[in-house]
Amino acid sequence: MTDPPAAATADAVAAACADSYARIVAALIRVTGDWTLAEDCAQEALALALERWPGDGVPANPGGWLMTVARNRALDVLRRASVERRKLHELALLTLAGPEPAGEAPAGPDLATGEEIVDDRLRLVFTCCHPALSLDARVALTLRVVCGVPTADIARALLVSESTMTRRLTRAKTRITTAGIPYRVPTGPMLAERLPGVLAVLYLLFTRGYDADGEPAFADEAIRLARLLVRLMPDQPEVAALLALFLLQHSRRDARRDADGNLLTLDRQDRTRWDRAAIAEAVDLLARVRPAGPYALQARIAACHATAASAAATDWPAIARAYDDLARIQPSPVIGLNRAVAHGFAHGPAAGLALLAEARAGGALDGYPPAVAAEAELTARQGDRERAAALFRRAAAMCRAGSERRALLDRAADLST
Repeated sequence: MTDPPAAATADAVAAACADSYARIVAALIRVTGDWTLAEDCAQEALALALERWPGDGVPANPGGWLMTVARNRALDVLRRASVERRKLHELALLTLAGPEPAGEAPAGPDLATGEEIVDDRLRLVFTCCHPALSLDARVALTLRVVCGVPTADIARALLVSESTMTRRLTRAKTRITTAGIPYRVPTGPMLAERLPGVLAVLYLLFTRGYDADGEPAFADEAIRLARLLVRLMPDQPEVAALLALFLLQHSRRDARRDADGNLLTLDRQDRTRWDRAAIAEAVDLLARVRPAGPYALQARIAACHATAASAAATDWPAIARAYDDLARIQPSPVIGLNRAVAHGFAHGPAAGLALLAEARAGGALDGYPPAVAAEAELTARQGDRERAAALFRRAAAMCRAGSERRALLDRAADLST
């Protein structure tokens, strides 16, 4: 035990929260069936840690300390509420050997290897991502219950008021109870059906954190959850592929902006600032992924960029082939747009513009700034700088994110001069 300063204690609580919060909440939900009680008890344990650890020191097993405090708090609440004896008995199974916490809680079991608790976390993820809930509710519930993100932060990131987000979370929890959504991981064919929905929620979390004006912590949480799923579901190739995709994209986070905070395109980024350890980890993950599903193909595309020594050395023909495969198994207007850009770099701007016209057929990409920006880039590569600059300005006028708008206007200015 040490006597750390307040800042170090806060860091220790934050680290323990990141490592143990989902485990604690999941275990208490399984036993009590009460989502609000589980969250409240976990939060009270964190608050008590901030109060006690500065004076008593950080315990040797912070996660075990938090689990004990949260469990004991839940026991107190259930006793006062005279909850049936069965639930009290099940909750008592979480009791850790040794005295009750007085300055320091008992160390408890190794939570990282407790199979039942590990399964609880997986149950929690699948329950939060149940298809009976709306996509927005799934994202918000995952952030709140699995990641422990404060409601106010979720509301700000999703552009709603805190009171609205509180109501949305309450409705989602009520829906789980009233609809009888089971607190379990599906098996057999149902797992194959449900897993893509879980991965889609993580993908959306990452995207909302990685977007130009997104909340960076969301990307970090998506990576953390993807790592958890890889540990819990090692035989699912698309889970590993999704983590690889996140790592490859996030490896560029420190190089995406210049000193003034302006976004930089791939060809203008300082590649020495890319996270080579993350790239190596992702490439190693991809080497073990067979067959290639949608996330694996996207990760391999990202790997072509991440492993190229320079923008000029990028293997665009390989990227174009990967987009051809992706368009076959998961066709969408956005994939068609990206495929057009890849072919434009691999086989010339005329080929890219032809595919872009196909992707835009039917108006699916109308009003979508990246589609206009893609046309601008391909037009510039054809040599029509004046029209390309006008297209970049049009794309900028359609952007909501200020940093993206500035980047497009800078590109237009470069072409104009």
